[in-house]
Amino acid sequence: MVELRVTISDPKTGKSYNKVMTDNIFLNRKLGESVNGNLIGLDGYEFKITGGSDSAGFPMRKEIQGFGRKKPLLSDSTGFNAKKKRTKHKAQHHYYLAKRKTVRGNTVSDATAQVNLSVVKHGGQALDAIFPKKEEKPAEAKAEVAS
Repeated sequence: MVELRVTISDPKTGKSYNKVMTDNIFLNRKLGESVNGNLIGLDGYEFKITGGSDSAGFPMRKEIQGFGRKKPLLSDSTGFNAKKKRTKHKAQHHYYLAKRKTVRGNTVSDATAQVNLSVVKHGGQALDAIFPKKEEKPAEAKAEVAS
């Protein structure tokens, strides 16, 4: 089975939580859809699908219909950050205002490796209690491992 990583973002606290699932329960759902928290074991919660990516790292775009890869001409937004192009002459300034980039469609498929969720409605139990914080190794232990 393929692993699906789910990243849950809580806008109220600003924290994010990760969960690995073996079943793709988000199959054929689109970006922007609401999902009941019972599907992923979080009773009382409601989530909104805000994004995702495939196994090669190509991000999902809301405007692209379907679940295949496309190469649209993108301006500064999801999947492309417009940056200044370096030139030999300081007087010239070039910007990449638009570029053709590969992105994935807005529908979750078997090729999707990660799904991003945002909390719309909170449940009875806090997410901090459901997802325990991992303890960090002390600096001394890290130094011993590196040796």
